[in-house]
This record gives sequence, C-alpha cells and structure tokens, in this order.
Amino acid sequence: MRAPRARTCGRAHYFAVMSARNRRFQSVSIRCVIARTQVTTPRGSCARHRERSITLFNHFPPAQPVSTAGFPVTRPLRPKTLVHSTTQSLRKNDCMTRQRLVSPTTQPPDEKPAITSLRPARLSEYVGQRELVERLTIAVEAGRQRGEPLDHVLLHGPPGLGKTTIAHVIAHEMGSRLHVTSGPALTKAGDLVGTLTKMEPGDVLFIDEIHRLPATVEEYIYPAMEDYRIDFTLDSGLHAKVITYQLKPFTLIGATTRAGLLTGAMRSRFGLAHHLRFYPHDDLLLVLRRAAGLLEISTIGDDALSMIADRSRGTPRIANRLLKRVRDYAQVRAAGVIHLDAVNEALQLEGIDTRGLDHLDRMYLRTIAEVYDGGPVGLEAVAATLGEDAGTLEDVVEPYLLQCGLVARTRQGRKLTAAGSSCITAATDSNRSRLLFG
Repeated sequence: MRAPRARTCGRAHYFAVMSARNRRFQSVSIRCVIARTQVTTPRGSCARHRERSITLFNHFPPAQPVSTAGFPVTRPLRPKTLVHSTTQSLRKNDCMTRQRLVSPTTQPPDEKPAITSLRPARLSEYVGQRELVERLTIAVEAGRQRGEPLDHVLLHGPPGLGKTTIAHVIAHEMGSRLHVTSGPALTKAGDLVGTLTKMEPGDVLFIDEIHRLPATVEEYIYPAMEDYRIDFTLDSGLHAKVITYQLKPFTLIGATTRAGLLTGAMRSRFGLAHHLRFYPHDDLLLVLRRAAGLLEISTIGDDALSMIADRSRGTPRIANRLLKRVRDYAQVRAAGVIHLDAVNEALQLEGIDTRGLDHLDRMYLRTIAEVYDGGPVGLEAVAATLGEDAGTLEDVVEPYLLQCGLVARTRQGRKLTAAGSSCITAATDSNRSRLLFG
C-alpha cells in the first residue's frame, strides 16, 4: 500500500488551539510558527484543523514574535521618545553655545527678514567682489541677448560673504524664479527630481552647501546640468527600463565653504567658478552706509561706522549684525545718538575687542600661549583643553586668526606668531589696568 504524502501542519494547530483555550498567548504569531515548524502529517487528515488555525490567527492578530518552541519572545522596549527628546535638547543646547555675535553663519530665525531687506536686488547695487560682479554682468547680458539661461555658477568661500545674495541677484537680473535648497536637504534622488521637474525655462536652482550632496543624488545631477535630462530606472533585472525625462533649461548655482570636498566631475561642470574673499575696510564701510540708510539710522557718523567696520572681521553679515546691536544700545543707553563712545561701549558689552575677536578667540590664543608655551600644539589638544569641538575651532575660530596672522599652522601643530603673542600681552595688560583702576 502506498504511503500517504506528507504535509506541514501538526504543531502549528496545537499551539493555536492551546493559545485560544488558555487565553495566555493571545499575541502568538501563527504565521511564524507555521513558517518555522515543519512536521509531516498524512495527507487529507488536517484540512479541518488548518481551517481552525486560520480562524484563530484572524481572531488573535500577531503582536509579538514567537520562537520555534512556541513561546513568545520578549524584547526590551527602547524609550524612543525619551531618547529622541534628549538628543534634540542636547543638540539645541550645543547650537546655543555655538552662537556667537561675530559668527559668519546666519542666526535663525529672527535675522532672516532683516537680512532679506538689506540684500541688494541688482548687480549695480552689489558692493565688493568687483571681479565677480564684472564677470556676472557680462555673462548675464550675453544670456539675455541670446535668450538663453545663464551658465552654471559655483561660488566658494567663507560664510557670510554674500553667496546667497548673489544667487538672488542673478535670478532678479535674469527675470526668473529662484528655487532655494541645500545639500543636506536632498537626501535621495526623488527630492532632486521633484525640484527639477517643477522648474520653468530659465529658472535658477540654488543649492547651498553643495559639497554635502549624497553620491546617489550627485549622479542624477550630472546629466541634468549637461543635457537638461534625468535618467532613472524602473524595475530591475530582465524587466528593467531606463526612462529619460527631458528638463527645461535652467541655471544651477552651487555655494560651498569647502570647495576641496567637491568631486572633480562636479566642479568641471560649472561654467563660472569664483572664490569670494574677505571684504576690505572701504568696502565694509560702503556696506554699512547702505545698511544704515535702509534701517533709517540717521544719527551715526562715518567715524562710528569706521569703528564697526574695523571689528567686522571682513564679513558683511557680521557688519550688519554689529550695526543693529549698536543701534539697540544707543536707543536705550545713549538717547538714540550713535557716537564713538556708544559704539565702543556696545561692542565691549558684546565682548568684541578692537581686532574683532570675541571671548572664544581670546581663549583659543590664551590657551596656546599659557598652557602650551606658544606651541606648536595639536588641534585636538587645544580642543580638549577648551572643552570645544575640534571641528568648531577649525571652521569657526581659526580662519580669521590665520587671516590676521595671529596663528600659524605647521607640521607639528598650531603655533602663535609674534603678532598673536603681542595681542595676548596687550589683552592681559588691559585687564590688569581695568582691575586696578576700574
């Protein structure tokens, strides 16, 4: 007699019946038990039991995984909400401690309306960066005469020098719309495709911090920049299809503070590339005069504006920020008149000295001078001594100190120059005289 065929069931039905009878394992996953348990039973003997198992499975929805022995597996619950809130609070506190008055980065959110109102709308109103303005004037005029969009533009340099402002000016000069995004915001290719497909002919796409674009998104932007098209694949394997979507001609403006992190393929696709430099004193004075007129500050003289320009670290964003702080101080403490004494007192209250250095800059110099005898010393050692992040010191503090010649980078580490040593000595003598004579 032929042996009956084998079929999987048996223990699955047993565990389902036990869970329904005892009401102890209401969260048993019958699907996991059936998948993991292979027991042979004669063919045709368990059709009725299989129907009962399916009924029990629908009655008790699975909420907890089951081991092969049939017992529920307990897992420790992770307090995701608590971890998320704690992480967010730590990040928020860390950002608050990093906000400095002389920081070239934007201080959200209260500064955005003021910065927008102070931005020039045309190239003729733009102050400074004369070489860049001349190149853009020629390129914009040629594009308008031919009826073509402007070639792609790459702007790189320290923060606060006007890269975003130039993007707004170019869009206004070309008479087109500006779409603003950033590299960290484009996490997947769909984000970039959605932005590009909404653009009209001649529109401008501005990507801030373009060096932080993911590699997968960067691959999609290459054909978009060269041929105004996007290639994306549908399905996979033998059924894969490559769909080409034709884009409307546009202009891409990329801004970055670290041009060295851009790939060679990305950098070579920009028709115009320019490095923005720190502003000299005369250009900052023109920026402050224009900002004072827009802010309706009529009680400030050129000597007060010159003092603010000297302490602005060569950055227009810092100059506008200091001007607003001086205006607030003069309105409350100096009867609305902005003179030299009011400017000096306002900036001293903010902790900014005659060189434009704040408390973190002076602590950096003093640590190298006093703790490490002027250097050379590694950046990690200085960061550990100050209790700061090494990246913060390298990106925020050191660029201006290197520009002023107060610190030198050597193979052995950071080292104070003669100007840096004299700066620390002068600050120490000033503090001593203030303590002695008040």
